[in-house]
Amino acid sequence: HSPMTSLVCLENTTNKGGGACYDLDEIQAIYNVTKQHNLGYHLDGARLFNALVYKNQKPEDFGRYFQTISICLSKGLGAPIGSVLIGDKDIMEGAMRIRKVLGGGMRQVGILAAAGLYALENHVERLKEDHDKAKDIKETLRGLDYVANIEPVETNIVIFNLAEGVEHDKFQEYITENDVIISNMGEGKWRVVTHLDYTPSQHREFLQILKKFTC
Repeated sequence: HSPMTSLVCLENTTNKGGGACYDLDEIQAIYNVTKQHNLGYHLDGARLFNALVYKNQKPEDFGRYFQTISICLSKGLGAPIGSVLIGDKDIMEGAMRIRKVLGGGMRQVGILAAAGLYALENHVERLKEDHDKAKDIKETLRGLDYVANIEPVETNIVIFNLAEGVEHDKFQEYITENDVIISNMGEGKWRVVTHLDYTPSQHREFLQILKKFTC
């Protein structure tokens, strides 16, 4: 009841926003508000590197504004596991205690850390390939009668709506029979995500699968 706001959180890229990216001017404007009201400022950057590649930005562009940033190494970067929280030393000391309290302490994580380092050193620039594939999917969907609209595509997420009268269960069954996994967001809205393990041959096959569906 009547909670007092103490933290502002942003997500970049946005999930339900279809992988859209924040402009730094907007991030700075929100930062100015947090400073004015003495609020914490956190970035959920699970797909931050997608934004960096798309916007041609640098990590330090975000480090100067946010007190804490979380990034995911196991999405587009392709590591088998790993989310990382970064921030000022005093904040990290408290965060490490909370991690332990919640059961997040893990021994012998060197091999996982190595996978994360490999992802950061080798898989950042290739994220553009995922973005290009997402735009291919958007263009294919644009020409299909059973698709009502496609939300703007900036990075690796494509969200679209089926046209009125299209049976959602029939579309789901067709997609499943063709070994494709698409997230059903409800009310005729669907979400597709491209990533490291989505190969060029799978991409070509998926585009054909989309084209062959009949209402």
